[in-house]
Amino acid sequence: MTKRIILITGTPCVGKTATANLLTSKLNAKHINLTELATRQNLIVGKDAERNSIIINENKMKSKIHELIEKANKDTIIDGHYAPSVVPKKLATHTFVLRRDPVELKKHMEKCGFSGLKLWENLASEILDVCLVDALKAQRKGKVCEIDVTGKSVEEIVNEILDILDGRRECCVGVADWLGKLEREGLLSEYLKI
Repeated sequence: MTKRIILITGTPCVGKTATANLLTSKLNAKHINLTELATRQNLIVGKDAERNSIIINENKMKSKIHELIEKANKDTIIDGHYAPSVVPKKLATHTFVLRRDPVELKKHMEKCGFSGLKLWENLASEILDVCLVDALKAQRKGKVCEIDVTGKSVEEIVNEILDILDGRRECCVGVADWLGKLEREGLLSEYLKI
């Protein structure tokens, strides 16, 4: 069997790492969390104090990811919002973009301590499909799968991913239209503040 390189991406608080951890367990795969890798391997070039986030050296990250994928002798799951841009498209077999309704997402973000600019920028990213668009630009057509995780447990999300990987469910995009939803509900100006 050919090893699969599975990317899990999405805005903060959509459940990337929890999903990747459970999927890794179910597939007996190798898991690479990009934030942990960047910190552990000193692939950081600075810190964005305003957003309280790290700035990675993208070239070093790409090189390290390529090295780890080549060494792996089993499926590899890579999670991080920039995974599609640091994993070569010839290597990635599937890219799962996790999407969460902005109303639910805002609650999750606030619970995790997001506030101010960081909260509003990340909500805007989800509403405007930034991670999905980035994945579609960086990865192969037909290998990007959008999953609406709103109201779902990690187990339910992983089961959807397994169904796609096993061919029981179709990989598709166009699942979430948060901009249209918020506009229809009269909530757009309350959630899109950037």
